[in-house]
Order: sequence, then C-alpha cells, then structure tokens
Amino acid sequence: MTRPVARVLTLLEFLQSGGVRSVPELADRLGVDERTVRRYVGHLIDLGVPVESVRGRYGGYRLTSGYRMPPLMLSDDEALAVLLGLVAGQRAGLMTATGTASETAAAKVRRVLPERLGRRLDAVLESLAFTAPPGRSAAPDSDVLLSVADAVRHHRPVSIRYTAADGRRSERTLHPYGLVAHSGRWYVTGADPAIGEDRTFRLDRITGAAILPGSFEPPAALDPAERVLSGLATAPYRHEVLLRVRGTAEQIRTRLPAGIALVRELPSSGGTGPETESWSRVELRVDRLDWLPAVLASLDRPFVIERPEELRGLVEEFAARLADSARRRPLPG
Repeated sequence: MTRPVARVLTLLEFLQSGGVRSVPELADRLGVDERTVRRYVGHLIDLGVPVESVRGRYGGYRLTSGYRMPPLMLSDDEALAVLLGLVAGQRAGLMTATGTASETAAAKVRRVLPERLGRRLDAVLESLAFTAPPGRSAAPDSDVLLSVADAVRHHRPVSIRYTAADGRRSERTLHPYGLVAHSGRWYVTGADPAIGEDRTFRLDRITGAAILPGSFEPPAALDPAERVLSGLATAPYRHEVLLRVRGTAEQIRTRLPAGIALVRELPSSGGTGPETESWSRVELRVDRLDWLPAVLASLDRPFVIERPEELRGLVEEFAARLADSARRRPLPG
C-alpha cells in the first residue's frame, strides 16, 4: 500500500473515533502538513465518505451520517468483538427475520481480517462450547423492529398488525414502553388505549408497524423487562398454582425465575428463629404440573400448597419415589 493511501485510511480511522478533530491535530498524527490533511479529506469526500468541516475556534473535521455506511476501520480487538457479538446473537436467536444478514456481515469482516488474526479467531470459534441450546428461530422483521424502537424512543403511538398464537389477526394501536429480549425472543410492552390495559406482544408475530401522529407519556419508574416477565408469568394456562414458601424472593427465584413465577414476600411476624423466618407467596400458571415437584424439592425449603389439590398428590408420589430410591442397596460385586 502506498504511503498516501495508507495515510488517507489512517485519517479515516482517526475520524471514526468520534468528535471533531482539528487540522493541526490531524497533521501531527499523520506526520504531514495542514494543506496535505485538507487534500486527504478531499480524497475521502470523493470516495463518498461523509466528512464535515466545522468552523470556529474549536473547528476541524468530523464524520456525519451519510446515505450509506462508509468503510469501517476496525482494530484487531474491535473486529474480534464484532464477530463474537454476531455469533452470540445468532446463537441466542436475537436476530431479525433477514436471518442471513448476520452471516453475511460476519463473512465480510472475516474475509478482510489479517491471516494471523483470522487463525486466532478460528481457534476461538472451534474451541467454543455453549451451555444453552441454540435459540429458536422467532425473529422479527427488521422494519417492524426499527419502527417500534423509534416509537419507544420518541413516545409515539404505533399501529401494529398482530397474529395471535391461535392464528387470530387484529390491528390495534399501542403506546409502546420498551423492547425486551428474553429467551431468544423479542417482546414489546405498552398500553393498549382501546381497552385501557397494558399488553405484551411478541415482535415476530407483528407483520406490520406504522408510527402514528401524536405522543404519550409513559408511566414513571417504568421497568419494561419486569412488565414482560410478569406478563409471561401470569399468562393464561391450564393450571393456576398458588404456594407459600419459607424464604425470600431472591432465594426462591434461584429455581423459579421471574418469567415463570410471581414471588411476593409476605410481612414478617417478627422475632428470631426458623419458625419466624419470612415467607413468600408464589403464583404460577402452567400447562403441566408434573415438573413442579422436582423444582419444589430443589428449593429445599418448607412450602404449603394452597392450590391445586392435584399438585399435593404429585408431590407425595415424587417423595415416595425418592424414599424408595434412597432405600435401595447396591448389588454385590
């Protein structure tokens, strides 16, 4: 690479680090005079890179948004961070419906990596194992994701076309509070002004989103993630389970996280000792009860089943199977 071309690319790298860079600073960093810096800036502009001249005492040059993304100059660490981020996002299922975009982006970065860094990256990817299974392919449309995010940021109502789990289609207006990524899916939570209630929707089931005129004021001290998890925990299922468990919400959520159960600590009776330890009310809505006895046993805490009665029998059967296994002796030899 000739020195002028290398210096033009180095100039682009300096500008991509952000802020306004003065001409004397750039001249010093590049080892050229100020007139040459201005010529290099002209080369970048000819290539379509959006370089803006800033006048005044603290003026200089900076990059602005253009009609297309200019060439990116990434350090080894930055390139590695981008590629690992793409791999992790794809593995977690957090991508848009144009699922090949992450693959093509990774391929483009991978092709221009120095051979030395490419080999080291291959070593990382070949030796990397994940403890969680690959994310399910429930990706939202890119336009839907960007439109809803824009409505969230500017507190604007948005019209969405939604397909429910049972196939029913509807069109409604939503005042979106926030986007939440949970267990490989994207969710939007907000208020449905037509019914006066908060609702949570999966983005992959939204087939169209359009920002509407007007604005709204979101509730104070809002936590979109907590609202989504509470909505998932209280969604209508076949069984409604109500328990009292001795322990704090933090202790119970090690086995029953917020997306599965609602946990509310009950007022303490005061005093000291195990019998006065705090209790919590746990509420779940589930399609099946057969997995709950093992989870309750793993809590290793006293609990009371308030409903359903069917769960009491399943816990007794599970306890009997554990006791039977504990009494078994190993075979001789």
